[in-house]
Amino acid sequence: MSEYNIVVVDDEVDMRGFLEIMLTKEGYGVTTFASAVTALEYLKESRFDLVITDLRMPEMDGVELLKAIRKFNTDAPVIMVTAYASVDTAIEAMKSGAYDYFNKPFNVEEIKLNIAKALKYAELSKENRLLKKDFKSRYGFANLVGTGVKMTEIYSLIMSVANTKSTVFITGESGTGKELVARAIHFESNRKSRPFVAINCGAIPENLIESELFGHQKGAFTGAVSNKPGLVEEANGGTLFLDEITELPQNLQVKFLRFIQERNFRRVGGTADICVDIRIIAASNKEVEQEVSSGAFRKDLFYRLNVIRVEMPTLKERREDIALLATVFMEKYAAEHGKKVVGITGEAMGLIEQYGYPGNVRELENVLERAVTLEAGERITVESLPAHMRISVTSASKGVDADEVSLYDLDDGLDLEASLEEYEKRIITEALSRAGGVKKKAAESLGLSLRSMRYKIDKYDIRKN
Repeated sequence: MSEYNIVVVDDEVDMRGFLEIMLTKEGYGVTTFASAVTALEYLKESRFDLVITDLRMPEMDGVELLKAIRKFNTDAPVIMVTAYASVDTAIEAMKSGAYDYFNKPFNVEEIKLNIAKALKYAELSKENRLLKKDFKSRYGFANLVGTGVKMTEIYSLIMSVANTKSTVFITGESGTGKELVARAIHFESNRKSRPFVAINCGAIPENLIESELFGHQKGAFTGAVSNKPGLVEEANGGTLFLDEITELPQNLQVKFLRFIQERNFRRVGGTADICVDIRIIAASNKEVEQEVSSGAFRKDLFYRLNVIRVEMPTLKERREDIALLATVFMEKYAAEHGKKVVGITGEAMGLIEQYGYPGNVRELENVLERAVTLEAGERITVESLPAHMRISVTSASKGVDADEVSLYDLDDGLDLEASLEEYEKRIITEALSRAGGVKKKAAESLGLSLRSMRYKIDKYDIRKN
């Protein structure tokens, strides 16, 4: 079966037959019609990659067909052929969006070449549009989900600072979306066509981070076999995002302060100053003022970075957004994993909204990916959510502090799955005891279905009293 489907529309039977034979020999799939009206009905319902149509036909001519096609398909190229050529008709066809225009009799090799070019052009146009859409969804506001007051304030701040050169400092716990905000600022700015370069200052060994940032000259140190530009140079014209900036070593903090002030630097082992035009966005999950007070982070560097401050709220501080975020993540992973999961049960959503999320939005996303992966039905149920969520929410509802739920000393290490199973067994045993052995009542107290309760009783071999 051919990769491409070409539709031929011509009221002349000989021309239809000729084009069908020619295109079939070239390896294309071909569908022919004697009438533009009939062809249009087919085109509205079917996949096609290119249309070759006669210009003059009864009922509906080629230009009318082209205009009708453009109402529901902007990608597929349309090539016009006619025995009644004129400058006016050619201009009208091209203005209406025709890819090309040929007079009968046409040069066979020339039209073959143009068909191949048209199909390639359409493919590239579609890819470009999808890439732009993907870029916007991944890096623009679409990935910053939330309609609450705190997120609305952040959206407003992003729009206010996007097209300025001011340095931005984003603070907040891990998993709150600091890099998403940095990317949104970049991709909403006039630098969006230039590089966005991110570096995690805490993830690179101390002896390598200066070279990573500023590059090095050949022979600057063992292993420097050639000149290498650093991330600062790569970001020229765009944005440099320094995540976990407070992890920068003290000696490099001094050099980076000078760079911010002068906007030039030298590679490791280099003697020439290199000037760049970059926007700097920094982030930290620590209490930065405390880091400054303790001397771990330079006060003068902090003041240089802390021009525009964006403080990311924890997920507990924006609970009104949890249901929306959960739905967005469910749809994302259902599409990625090819699962027919289309919703979340009320019971499961209640648990999702009540949980504390120490890992913030990142943890919520992981929970939903896991749930989508494990769910066999069309809606996410409580059983597809992690056991520790159910335990945590149940404990909180009974007034038990989250810190008191811990059963082990983490310093000694533990088998998390085994520990959770042991704790789940104890919770179920206690629930059954309080319910007088009535499974349904115990299940309701834990937010489980009776079927799930029976399964867990058998799984943990809990003896009935």
